[in-house]
Formats: sequence, C-alpha cells, structure tokens
Amino acid sequence: MRRPRTRSVVVECRTDADHALEAGAGAVAGSHVAGLDIGRTRLYTADELYDAPRYADTLDGRAYHWALATSGPAEALAEVLHDQAIDTALGAWVAQAGRGLVGVMGGHAADRGTPAYAEAARLGALLGRDHVVATGGGPGAMEAANLGCRLAAAPPDALTEALRRLAAVPSFRPSVDDWVAAARDALSLTADPTPSLGVPTWHYGHEPPNLFATAIAKYFRNALREAILLLVCDAGIVFLPGAGGTVQEIFQDACENYYATDDAVAPMVLVGRRYWTEELPAWALLQALARGRAMEQHVHLVDTVEEAASLLVTRPAR
Repeated sequence: MRRPRTRSVVVECRTDADHALEAGAGAVAGSHVAGLDIGRTRLYTADELYDAPRYADTLDGRAYHWALATSGPAEALAEVLHDQAIDTALGAWVAQAGRGLVGVMGGHAADRGTPAYAEAARLGALLGRDHVVATGGGPGAMEAANLGCRLAAAPPDALTEALRRLAAVPSFRPSVDDWVAAARDALSLTADPTPSLGVPTWHYGHEPPNLFATAIAKYFRNALREAILLLVCDAGIVFLPGAGGTVQEIFQDACENYYATDDAVAPMVLVGRRYWTEELPAWALLQALARGRAMEQHVHLVDTVEEAASLLVTRPAR
C-alpha cells in the first residue's frame, strides 16, 4: 500500500528469495527474451517497441507472442527479471521527472475521431501544463491522454490537427500497422514533446501500446503493473468513463486512500455525472466509502475535463 505516497517506486531489500532468484538467474542471465534485454536499465521508447515496419515483426509483437507460446520455470524467471528491471528503471525515471504525476484512467474502446477521444486528449493537454500524465499506455482514452500531454506546450492548433490525422484510422483493428502509421504522422507535429508515461502490459498484448507516451514501462505481470501505475500517480488520478478495468482502478485507488492519513491522500476525480451515477453507479459507493475518512474531501464528481483539470493542475507533488 502507498502510505505515504512518495516519488520512489523501488525499495532495496535483500532476502533469501533474492539470493535464490540470483542463483536461478544463470539460466537466463545475459540472454534476450524475444529480443528483450532482461537487464535493461531504462524504460522503453515507442521506437524501440515498434522497431520494424510490420507489427508482427516488432519487438512488442515478438514479446507478446513469446509470452503466449512459452511456459516453464526459466520463462517465468525471465519475466520476473525483466519486470524487476523495468520497476527499477521506472523508479529512477519518476525521481527525475521534476513534476508530479497525474493518472488518467479510462476506456480502451474510445476510438480516434470520437468525442470521448477528443475529450481525453484535451484533458491530457490541460494536465500536461503542470504535471506528467501517466496512463495504462494502451489505445483509446489512454492514447488520447498521452497525446494531449505530449502536445501540451505546442500551439493549440497542433492538437486539433493531430486529432484530425488520427481520425483517419479510428482503431488498431483490423490493422495495427495502419494505426501505427497514423500515429507516426501525428508525431511529426512536435519536435519537443512534453514528457508523459505509459504503463502497459503484455498480459493484454492484443492491445498495442500507444506511441505518444515519451516513456513506456511495459510489464509482463499485470497485477504488478496495475499496482505500480496507481502508486506513481502522486498528484491524483482522473477517471474518465470506462468499463470493468476502470471500475477496478477506481476502487483499488479508493482502498489506498481509505487507509491514508490526510497528508497522504491524493485526489480522485470522476468525470461524467450521469455515467458514474446511472450507467455505472460507482460514485454512490465511493462517496459512502469516503464518508468520515481523510479521503472524503478529496473525491470529486464533475462533468467536464476542464473541471477535472482545475482540481489537480495546481496541486504540488508530494
């Protein structure tokens, strides 16, 4: 649990399990798993993951198919070692970010060219003026928020033009390659991107990582990835309309805040009154859970992304 919230992700602690892990690492140490360096010291870039013209040939595609096709102790150990390296690299990246991290959670099904996608992109741009935006790193609202943050310092018409170009390929289905090509076209609109973070997983490898996060912490183990994503969002989290995954993230974050002292609570902002009170009525339960706790004054329900950004944009990092 994140009590209190800090800017550090990794705590060094030597145990017998660590020594056993090192002893078993000889089977995979120095090797590459589907081209992945399990001892890497930095986060991925989009160019590293998309290192070939066809998605099936890319590092990201190869790693996903490796994870699907292999099993056994050596493979499990390789995944653990890889994720530990990413965890360490993420801790260093967050410590050097220089700004607080705000999470944006929302549905992967928000296609390019839709109002939901444009709203998420505008939210990312608003938050990116003062914070690093962190998302689950996938398509939909996650991609849009990373896009908006990337263009936060660019002229306003750059985001409008990016959305126009992306709308030509609404989804990664049926062609990931076309989806990536449209993203590369939009990337050309700024040479000086505002930093943002994506934290995707090969557990959901059928959903490719978006290209707009400037740093990508991709994990094999989804449970670890979900916990870490919530942990690093020290300046709060905005929850856009979503489905099962977004609801899970709301209450996983609520659990952290429920047991927190007032100085350790980070804001939770749900966007869409009708959505969160009628379609998926998570707000009533969240409000009841918060009542009488330190978190009570830090949970919010708003209608617009502008309102959401105003609640978070001036909040200093802890």
